[in-house]
Amino acid sequence: MKTSLDCLPCFLRQSLEAARFITDDPGVHEQILRQVLRSAAEMDLRQPPPVMARIFYRRLSEMSGLEDIYSPAKDRFNRLALALYPEIEKRLERSRDPLETAVRLAIAGNIIDLGSNCDLEDSRVEEAIESSLVAPLSKSAVEDLRESAGRATSILYLGDNAGEIVFDRLLIGQLPRQKVTYVVRGSPVINDATMSDAVATGMTDLVEVIDNGSDAPGTILETCSAAFRRRFQYAELVIAKGQGNYETLSETNRNIYFLLKVKCPVIARHIGCDVDDLAMLRRS
Repeated sequence: MKTSLDCLPCFLRQSLEAARFITDDPGVHEQILRQVLRSAAEMDLRQPPPVMARIFYRRLSEMSGLEDIYSPAKDRFNRLALALYPEIEKRLERSRDPLETAVRLAIAGNIIDLGSNCDLEDSRVEEAIESSLVAPLSKSAVEDLRESAGRATSILYLGDNAGEIVFDRLLIGQLPRQKVTYVVRGSPVINDATMSDAVATGMTDLVEVIDNGSDAPGTILETCSAAFRRRFQYAELVIAKGQGNYETLSETNRNIYFLLKVKCPVIARHIGCDVDDLAMLRRS
């Protein structure tokens, strides 16, 4: 997916929000924004948005001296999701179609995206859970996933955010777990899940977890490790969570199921849906 002109002001918004998250110093805010503006002016718009995001979040980390800028927020949402988990697990158990309900809840967890909303409140996560259970969702896509997961000998599940990773446990529980490998980012970026989040939320106790070797908020294959690229190449089925993975892999010629909550008008137009929709679509 190419970068839209509408993405450019979003880059500025994200960088300013992140700058204000790490310091109250207006001088630093200005310095960061000027650097982002220079980078944006030189950006190849044929590349997906996470290419640019990777650059300015790296610079934010360097300027702040913080490896994981959003670490406190990531911990907070991991704890929130774990606190919600027992109740939503019960709702899943009572469901007539546990796989469909697990898909809905996994997509609901995608609301925990500090790139799209740095000031996300706990109540919005709970609202996303409730709305996901009644929102429109393609039943044919769910059935397609059910059949594909049954046939596949290996499933690569590309995670997205901290907190959201807990919701992914519900969906993985409805898949043949022995076939599943869960993937986190190789280094911190925004509030994306890394190996420490996988350990903290119990994902490493559920399935094999690997990192992709990259610090991009998506899956830019050329920035990922050779080990991950081999796993990606040979996986019979890929499940990719979130907008960043959609932006970077939507034009990849692989059997991929994208699961995301649409939070951006650019992506809504690209998919052909509305902002706030639950999106489940296949690219093959």
